[in-house]
Amino acid sequence: MEPIKIKKISLEEAKKLGIDSWSHWECEPSTFDWEYDEQETAYVFEGDVIVTTPEQTVHITDNMLVSFPKGLKCTWEVRKKIRKVYTFNFEI
Repeated sequence: MEPIKIKKISLEEAKKLGIDSWSHWECEPSTFDWEYDEQETAYVFEGDVIVTTPEQTVHITDNMLVSFPKGLKCTWEVRKKIRKVYTFNFEI
């Protein structure tokens, strides 16, 4: 399984990638299991999340571009409300 990819970028850089047309998602603090049916790329406006897979643990915070590979099974621990936009099959 490919790893989760993370890149810290500014909002201006993210807008150049076309995030204004991506879908929006928010989540209050909680813990849940998730599986990605498609490769997903997200830009996080705000939040504090720990995502754990069998191979890695990543800490996702404000102004991060994140890529989750297709087929990934993980656990999300949302520590602080997350606001993000996302799209599918957009490699970083």
